[in-house]
Amino acid sequence: MKVRELRGHAGELGFTPQEQVRWLAPRELGRTAVKAVLAAVFAGYSDKREFQGVLEADLLQAPLGRQDAREIWIDYVADLGDGFDATSSVAWTLAEDELTVPLTAEGDGDVPLRLSRGDLLVLGGDEVYPAASATGYEDRMKGPYRAALPEATDPPLMVALPGNHDWYDGLTAFLRMFTQQRTIGAWRTRQTRSYFCVRLPEGWWLVGLDSQLGSYFDDPQLRYFEKHLSANLKAGDGVIVCSAEPTWLESAGGDADAFNALHWFDRNIIRSHVDPGTGRRVPTNASVRLWLTGDRHHYARYAERLPGDPPGTGVPAPDPRRRQMVTCGLGGAYLAATHGLPPVLPLPPRGARLRDKDDPPVEFARMGKTYPDAAESRRLARGIAIPWSGRWLPWRNVGFAMLAAGLHAVLFLLMSFLFALAEGVLRPVDAVRRAGADDFWGFFAVCLGVAGALLALGFLGRLLRRRKAAPPSGPAVAALSQAAVALAALAVTVAIPFPASWDRWVVLFACLAVAAVMGAVVGSGVFALWVLSATGGEVAEWQMSGQSIEDHKGFLRLHIAPGGALTVYPLVLESICRDWELRDDPSGGKRPVPVGMPAVRLIEDPVVISRGAWTP
Repeated sequence: MKVRELRGHAGELGFTPQEQVRWLAPRELGRTAVKAVLAAVFAGYSDKREFQGVLEADLLQAPLGRQDAREIWIDYVADLGDGFDATSSVAWTLAEDELTVPLTAEGDGDVPLRLSRGDLLVLGGDEVYPAASATGYEDRMKGPYRAALPEATDPPLMVALPGNHDWYDGLTAFLRMFTQQRTIGAWRTRQTRSYFCVRLPEGWWLVGLDSQLGSYFDDPQLRYFEKHLSANLKAGDGVIVCSAEPTWLESAGGDADAFNALHWFDRNIIRSHVDPGTGRRVPTNASVRLWLTGDRHHYARYAERLPGDPPGTGVPAPDPRRRQMVTCGLGGAYLAATHGLPPVLPLPPRGARLRDKDDPPVEFARMGKTYPDAAESRRLARGIAIPWSGRWLPWRNVGFAMLAAGLHAVLFLLMSFLFALAEGVLRPVDAVRRAGADDFWGFFAVCLGVAGALLALGFLGRLLRRRKAAPPSGPAVAALSQAAVALAALAVTVAIPFPASWDRWVVLFACLAVAAVMGAVVGSGVFALWVLSATGGEVAEWQMSGQSIEDHKGFLRLHIAPGGALTVYPLVLESICRDWELRDDPSGGKRPVPVGMPAVRLIEDPVVISRGAWTP
């Protein structure tokens, strides 16, 4: 049974399974843009984190009901609430009592790893797409997770962190879903705010930060962490910090101050605290050992460079003393590229206001394994512009092709009007019917000259403003390429020998049909090529988001062992389940059950992290 068939059983399921979001469809683009603008404009005026300050918020303990536990399994998944097939495939894998995977990423080893289901499930942000709403959470996140684990002998704890998509409604639906002590299947929610602090066994702590669309940390949130985290940290404690976005990558991408908030939190909440007796700031001798985030829908890990490591951009040898920064946003949303990731991150970077606070700044090096790897990432990105890839932009975003068709019908009317003026004819249809090849090529030469003049003026203006040469802007190239497609549509209509008996309106309709078809196919294809040519910025993100790649999903499984060593197992499902059957649910009704689950493997060998910080 496919997703479309499951939608017909929404009443029995208790939710409506959803298709993967098509991010370049006009409806989704418009709706998400409006939500994002409204959230950015009004977030500062209706900051629900300030309102949360009146709510009781205690320190959480995991695992539930076992205060003296000496070990714990933790699952981390982010960017999950998208299409049903991908989200449910990950949810069912998380819900398995135990996963058996090869000992190494290469599949070596006679004895497989046996990884127990997490006693704690951490949702790392963006629990729903494209924008937060009560219905969206129910259909895209809660329904699939409730079906995957309806009951359990030892119910696990669930904590959630809001991402930018969770903030698009001002955090209203998020707070109703995760902060009212409700259950999601067998998973239990216990947090009362949009941030959390969990005491873990063996001197470890888990922290979830809410930075509200990249903003500051509010006072109630800081007071919460000062009370429940800073005041309880002991020398040698290790901290796992979950943030909504990888600001360490953004700091290398042009925003030098992007990492400042996390760096400040590390220095003033974790590495030091205010002594209540003297009022002076004193060191805690605790350390952030692992930074976790999603937001970017790939897997990448950066490891701290230690004194004695060879200089350059080489991959440092495994060492438990290294702090780690891990991005894993494979929980359900479209796959993102990795081939543009920087090899080294100096933190804080040059130009950051807090750079002088750490002397010298710490460097983190990108480790050898990413998912997808760089070569696969480039190959997948090209799929948006390859018609036979199955992920060509018009195929994956039919609404975009329809928009392009309408746009080129309008462009044809404009182009034919200009052509009629050039030919000295009153009616554009008459110009199209009577013109020959020589007439069109003369008009084409004029258009080419105008386009060249506009590009030259734009180039000169940029040169005068910046005092250095600069290429034509991306939007200008995109507009001119679509104008070229409109000219091609005009050339085709000029070449068609319309019968003299046809009425002008019939000819006009035929011309518009030609322009619309060329716009939907050729115009969309040319736009895809322009997207593929981008090397950075939002347009480069469309290379992957425009394809809505559903396969290649994953999550992290962490294990704190007796003695305090933390091991990170990055896991991936190369494909997802697309066939489901209905079975009885323990609470009544029906639930979708996968017909065969995909295999799980390691992305890279397990990463071991010691609890104590490195000291010279």
